[in-house]
Amino acid sequence: MTAHVIEEYGDPDVFTETTVATPEPGPEELRVEVAATSLNPVDYKIRRGDLPDFAPPFPATLHCDVAGVVDAVGEDVEGFEVGDEVYGMPGGAGRQGALADYVVGHAGTFAPAPDAIPLEDAAALPVVATTALEMLTDKADAGEGDEVLVYGGAGGVGHVGVQLADDLGADVTATGSTAEKRALAADLGADATVDYTTSDVEAYTAEHASGDGFDVVFDPVGDDHLQTAFDAVRPFGTVVTTESSSTQDLSAMHANSLSLGVVLVILPVLRGEGQARIGEELREIASLVDDGAVEPVVSEYYAFDEVADAHRRGEAGDFRGKLVLTRE
Repeated sequence: MTAHVIEEYGDPDVFTETTVATPEPGPEELRVEVAATSLNPVDYKIRRGDLPDFAPPFPATLHCDVAGVVDAVGEDVEGFEVGDEVYGMPGGAGRQGALADYVVGHAGTFAPAPDAIPLEDAAALPVVATTALEMLTDKADAGEGDEVLVYGGAGGVGHVGVQLADDLGADVTATGSTAEKRALAADLGADATVDYTTSDVEAYTAEHASGDGFDVVFDPVGDDHLQTAFDAVRPFGTVVTTESSSTQDLSAMHANSLSLGVVLVILPVLRGEGQARIGEELREIASLVDDGAVEPVVSEYYAFDEVADAHRRGEAGDFRGKLVLTRE
């Protein structure tokens, strides 16, 4: 089969197109003919060599997200048949990923694709949507009447977070660095938006939180944003994040009895156990998509042989929602 691989870590031009053996599914595995994948920060961090423990063996086929059609079913797999349209996150973390004609993964990392959107668009969802779902319903308990601050409300995880928080009945404030990004967050369900480049955390918290801060601060950005989250959340409130590798002053957590939740959705793939958690969350997300509560925003589509361009744009950050790569 054809795959776009890296033989070493490097810049976006390190990808090469090559022919590799078509993988065979083992017990409890599916082989999926790939329709599309999408770009997540973890993908270009692996490519650069920032996360060697997450990387597949060289020659490495990258990308966690996939949407496609089941091509073969391994032993001891129930609930999937050849020809099923599925989406999932089977690779990119020690396993070969989706930038190829076929990908093999544990059946627990897949679910039936949503009916309401094109199959290719479903590839935009797995990592970002499961992350947002875990942040709001597992690490936090966001619900009716809660005031939720979403950092990066037009970003990959953030744009799903806005929609999920709105569907849960929360009052949502979203940040964005441009008028275009703030407008998208508002269209997706944010009740208020903030230009964090011109307003400090004390000012927008006083304006948009009714009490001493937000009930939940949703941070898929990290670094300085994670630090300001401790200032934006109310006493006894919850901060949820995807980034915990930066150094932070945690004194506000003690002073205000805060909860901090950290999400790494690919952990079941890394550990090789508990993969059914991913599939269960993907089924819930598909139901939300089919009910009209969640819709992925795709800024641009790339062909697989344009993967270098997609990675360059991803690292530059000048887009909203997700970048999707389709296999032609």
